[in-house]
Amino acid sequence: MIVLKTELEGVLILEPRVFPDPRGYFFESFSQRDFNAQVVPVLGHPVTFVQDNESKSVYGVVRGLHYQNPPFTQCKLVRCVRGRVLDVAVDIRNGSPTFGRHVAVELTEDNHRQLLIDKGFAHGFAVLSEEAVFQYKCDEFYHPEADAGIQLLDPALGIDWQVPAAEIIMSEKDRASSVLADIPLVFEY
Repeated sequence: MIVLKTELEGVLILEPRVFPDPRGYFFESFSQRDFNAQVVPVLGHPVTFVQDNESKSVYGVVRGLHYQNPPFTQCKLVRCVRGRVLDVAVDIRNGSPTFGRHVAVELTEDNHRQLLIDKGFAHGFAVLSEEAVFQYKCDEFYHPEADAGIQLLDPALGIDWQVPAAEIIMSEKDRASSVLADIPLVFEY
């Protein structure tokens, strides 16, 4: 596995070793041993995943920007197993030199990339293919009472979701989320 740093400390791109042959390919999508040896030293703290989630969405769906408030904060490891998505992490750590900035990474069934998003970031993705199946591992269980989000079309964020505005499909919950300037600053850098 190759671990690549992004512009945001706490957001890493993971590229697995893929073994193609005439039958297709094989790769380890997750190994706690390799994660501990290669990712934890770069991230700076241990992570133990406790829940896996999967969603299926059609072109134009944008989900996010989600996070969980303390004490139920989540670190996530995400990947696209079918189709193509633009995955986005936004720094919402109070006092961070990159507060309010985002990283956008294309995750596809062909590039097999994964994005690790540490606690203190809001996360979302846009479906760029006809359909996408998206998986993510979380180091904390889902707690509805801690669920929070940022308006994904907040102009202050300047995110190009690569989907025309008229074609974006989002949930009512996401549509009603607050803009970054109005969220409580619950994460410290």
